[in-house]
Amino acid sequence: MKAVVLAGGTGGAKLAAGFQSLLPAGDLTVIANTADDDEFWGLLVSPDVDATIYRLAGIFDDAAGYGQKGDTFQALEALGRLGEPTWFRIGDRDLATHVLRAEMLSRGCRLTETSLELCRRLSLSTRVLPMTDDTVRTRFVTDRGTLSFQEYFVRERLAPALHSIEIAGGDSAASTTEVRAALADADVVVIGPSNPLISIGPILQVIGRQLDRERTVAVTPIVAGVALKGPTVEMLRALGSEASPQAVARGYLPVAGTFVVDERDAGVAGEIEAMGYRVIVGDTIMSDGGMALAQEILKAF
Repeated sequence: MKAVVLAGGTGGAKLAAGFQSLLPAGDLTVIANTADDDEFWGLLVSPDVDATIYRLAGIFDDAAGYGQKGDTFQALEALGRLGEPTWFRIGDRDLATHVLRAEMLSRGCRLTETSLELCRRLSLSTRVLPMTDDTVRTRFVTDRGTLSFQEYFVRERLAPALHSIEIAGGDSAASTTEVRAALADADVVVIGPSNPLISIGPILQVIGRQLDRERTVAVTPIVAGVALKGPTVEMLRALGSEASPQAVARGYLPVAGTFVVDERDAGVAGEIEAMGYRVIVGDTIMSDGGMALAQEILKAF
């Protein structure tokens, strides 16, 4: 069975690792968000693409929540001594990824090609594809001005009051040949339990029209009123939305026909079914690395 997972860098990537452990080599493709990409010291950093590749390769630093296990920061410390701002922490091993990407892009390679080459060099049979080769960027409109993703999350630590979120370039960005082929060939497309506003929303803005609702399943990122990771609940509330599985399900209704709700929220399954979904109730915490949840989804298709 061929599967595609739409992922940000955390929950969706973890679920993708569960699928990778169950599917034959080459049967999994991950389409990763690129709207939080940014440039530092002339290097394009693609956090969700890289975090997904690192997790699938078994080298992701879970303790830090970014980068590679056992990384050092000597290059960053040297930049700091030269007077450069170092609020965005790039480790030495992580730096090698960005240098390789920059070198390939300078030769005219597409962003997709850089990602596939990183997969190859890290011996992955899974393909991790950027959602587009075009430039798409999340912008946060706050009481302290409009901030980039990394400025808002990393430098400001989400302190400014959030007024709205804009996806610059999302309306004009095109999906790639590789993304279109993966979606056409997939038996199931899984919207991972990543933040629906900033991790999945940009992906759907680019490829949403290409999804077959009957083959698409969305996994709630909210369990018992709490996000699996990150500020999903706070962001939804800041923008005037209810923070619940039902609210997430309403948002995904145009693109997904199946919705996975956590067993701790089994009581809302009927309400979500009434929206027109087929509902799967399971353990979405993924304490086993995503295998059980991936198995439940595969059984349904």
